[in-house]
Amino acid sequence: MSHVKSAKLVHSVSAHPGRSPFLKHRQGLGLGIVILVIAGLLCAAPEAIAHHPTGGQVPANFITGFLSGLGHPVVGLDHLAFVIASGLVAIGLTQGLLIPTGFIVATLAGTGIHLLSIDLPSPEIVISFSVVAFGAILAIPTKPNGLVLTVIAAIAGLFHGFAYGESIIGAEMSPLIAYLLGFFIMQYGIALFAFVGGKWALQNFSGKPFSPTQLAGLAISAIGVVFLTSAVIS
Repeated sequence: MSHVKSAKLVHSVSAHPGRSPFLKHRQGLGLGIVILVIAGLLCAAPEAIAHHPTGGQVPANFITGFLSGLGHPVVGLDHLAFVIASGLVAIGLTQGLLIPTGFIVATLAGTGIHLLSIDLPSPEIVISFSVVAFGAILAIPTKPNGLVLTVIAAIAGLFHGFAYGESIIGAEMSPLIAYLLGFFIMQYGIALFAFVGGKWALQNFSGKPFSPTQLAGLAISAIGVVFLTSAVIS
C-alpha cells in the first residue's frame, strides 16, 4: 500500500508541477532573496558615507583619487539607485547595455562640466527626478525604445556627473584622472551586476503580481520621490 501511495504522490506532482508546494516555496524564497539583495545594495549607501575612502577630502594622489572614485558612486543613495536601475532597465532590450554605458560616459562629461565651472540648472532636482523616472519605467510592463532610454540616461548622466565633480574640485591632474577611472569602473560594475542578477531573477522567479525587476523599480522610484521631495523643499 505504501508503494501505491508513493507512486500516486509522484504522479500527482509530476502531472501538476505548477501546483507543487515545494516549487512554490522555492520560488517564494528565491524571490525574497533577490529583493533582499537589491534592498541591501540600496540601503548600504548611508553606511558607506561614513567610510568614504578619503573621508570627504580632495584626493591628493593617484591612489586616493582612484579610491575616492570607487567609493563615490555608492555613498549617494540616489546615484546608486540610478546606476542599478540603468542595468535593470537594459534587460530584454537589443543592445540594452548601451543604456548604462551612455549614462556612465555622460557622467564623465558632467564631471568635466563642473570642473569647467559651467552650471547646470537645478541638478539635485533633475537627479532625483531621473531616479523616479527610471524606477517607474522598470515598474511598468512595457518599456520605451532602447535608443530613447539611452538618450534619457545620458542626459541624466550629465547631472549625476556634475554632482560627482563637487568632490574633485581643486585636485591635481593625476588624482583627477584616477578619480574618473575609479567611478567609471565602479558604476559599470554595479550596472553589470544589476543586469546579470536581474536576468537571472527573471528567468528563475516570476513574481505575481509583480516581477522582481518591477518590485525593484517600485523601490527605486520611492527612493527618488524621497530625494525629489527633499530637493524641492530645500
